[in-house]
Amino acid sequence: MAATTVHLRSLLRLGAAMLLALAGGLCAATDINQANEAELDSIRGFGPPTTARILQERAKAPFADWADLMRRVKGIKQARARQLSNEGLTVNGQPYPTP
Repeated sequence: MAATTVHLRSLLRLGAAMLLALAGGLCAATDINQANEAELDSIRGFGPPTTARILQERAKAPFADWADLMRRVKGIKQARARQLSNEGLTVNGQPYPTP
């Protein structure tokens, strides 16, 4: 019985650690409609010109979805959108949709 209790505690600790890791990953996401200039510049693949285009377009209206972002911001197409999503970028909290 003591071995079962130790095993159960180990499983609970492992589950708690996994939940914390998952929650940490979710908090690391950067939403394009909420991010400031410094946050956008910190995303690998973005530099000042891309950030400026994003902020300029976002000032007109928030991005509705990934398709809207790709339509309005020069240089962001499917492959780059997928890469940016993998870096943690979201549009309205949504990652780039996988096929």
